[in-house]
Amino acid sequence: MLGFNSFASAASVLNGIELVDIIRKGQFTLGLRPFQQFAQLAGYPAHKLH
Repeated sequence: MLGFNSFASAASVLNGIELVDIIRKGQFTLGLRPFQQFAQLAGYPAHKLH
Protein backbone atom coordinates (compact mmCIF):
# COMPACT_ATOMS: atom_id res chain seq x y z
CA MET A 1 0.00 0.00 0.00
CA LEU A 2 1.22 3.48 -0.80
CA GLY A 3 1.84 5.99 1.93
CA PHE A 4 0.86 9.58 1.22
CA ASN A 5 2.15 12.67 2.98
CA SER A 6 -1.00 14.67 2.36
CA PHE A 7 -4.61 14.33 1.37
CA ALA A 8 -3.90 16.33 -1.80
CA SER A 9 -1.32 13.76 -2.92
CA ALA A 10 -3.73 10.88 -2.38
CA ALA A 11 -6.54 12.71 -4.19
CA SER A 12 -4.27 13.44 -7.14
CA VAL A 13 -3.28 9.79 -7.50
CA LEU A 14 -6.90 8.62 -7.26
CA ASN A 15 -7.97 11.17 -9.89
CA GLY A 16 -5.30 9.85 -12.22
CA ILE A 17 -6.40 6.25 -11.69
CA GLU A 18 -10.02 7.19 -12.40
CA LEU A 19 -9.04 9.07 -15.57
CA VAL A 20 -7.05 6.10 -16.88
CA ASP A 21 -10.03 3.82 -16.20
CA ILE A 22 -12.42 6.18 -18.03
CA ILE A 23 -10.08 6.40 -21.03
CA ARG A 24 -9.62 2.63 -21.07
CA LYS A 25 -13.39 2.09 -21.14
CA GLY A 26 -13.76 4.54 -24.04
CA GLN A 27 -15.93 6.91 -22.02
CA PHE A 28 -13.70 9.97 -22.46
CA THR A 29 -14.79 12.60 -24.99
CA LEU A 30 -12.14 15.20 -25.74
CA GLY A 31 -13.42 18.79 -25.64
CA LEU A 32 -16.29 18.33 -23.20
CA ARG A 33 -16.40 20.09 -19.86
CA PRO A 34 -16.61 17.81 -16.80
CA PHE A 35 -20.36 18.31 -16.30
CA GLN A 36 -21.06 17.76 -20.01
CA GLN A 37 -19.05 14.54 -19.84
CA PHE A 38 -21.04 13.41 -16.80
CA ALA A 39 -24.36 14.29 -18.41
CA GLN A 40 -23.42 12.38 -21.57
CA LEU A 41 -22.50 9.28 -19.55
CA ALA A 42 -25.70 9.59 -17.52
CA GLY A 43 -27.81 9.74 -20.68
CA TYR A 44 -29.13 13.26 -20.11
CA PRO A 45 -30.50 14.76 -23.38
CA ALA A 46 -27.87 16.98 -25.05
CA HIS A 47 -30.41 19.66 -26.02
CA LYS A 48 -31.10 20.37 -22.32
CA LEU A 49 -27.44 21.14 -21.55
CA HIS A 50 -27.41 24.58 -23.18
